[in-house]
Amino acid sequence: MLLTRLQNLIGGIYDVRIAHDVYDFLVTDRRQLPRAARGGVADEELLVAQPAEGADEVALALYLDPALLERLARHDPLEHLHGGNLADCWTALEGVSHFLYLAWNAGHDKPVSLLELEMQAEVDKYVVSYWLMRRQFPGHFPAELHRALFERTRLDPRLAAPRAALYRAASRYAGRFCEGLHARLSRTRGSGAGDELEVLRELRRFYRLTSCRKLAHIQAGAC
Repeated sequence: MLLTRLQNLIGGIYDVRIAHDVYDFLVTDRRQLPRAARGGVADEELLVAQPAEGADEVALALYLDPALLERLARHDPLEHLHGGNLADCWTALEGVSHFLYLAWNAGHDKPVSLLELEMQAEVDKYVVSYWLMRRQFPGHFPAELHRALFERTRLDPRLAAPRAALYRAASRYAGRFCEGLHARLSRTRGSGAGDELEVLRELRRFYRLTSCRKLAHIQAGAC
């Protein structure tokens, strides 16, 4: 199933595993969400219930719009990623990224900030898209990918100002980090798999950093 394959793809890139499958937490009917979330309009939303004092579990639910999932079932991006399914792929990928990152960190008793969660999702969009394009089109380097993700995408104008500011900051930090990745991958695209493996090691180190260390790493000139 598509979302499980996305979860496994992201998990394989970062060498992280969790005991849960994203479909066990998937909701596609807003009427099944908590009352406060039923009026939302986003195609993707991760809902998190803070554990009660003394509890050691976090309650999660991932909402994805059923029409979006139907479109992706007809045009599987893991088989053929193209302009017609790219936006839907990024939406689904963002939800799976949120789910996996939060669940993995919770399993290691590590707190996660909203900025960190959104920033990692943007990095995951770049990394997974690069991985798919390079394997689906071996002779083509996706030179346009960074620009498409970090310069051409636009925020939903319905977002409240604080949330919009959060997304802008996450995109800015992720864009700077991925710019370094993009430059390294572009320089070494004809040099063999060794260079991609070094980028993979960098990604795995970055995934495990705390929020503050991620930001410091980027500000210090990552990659």
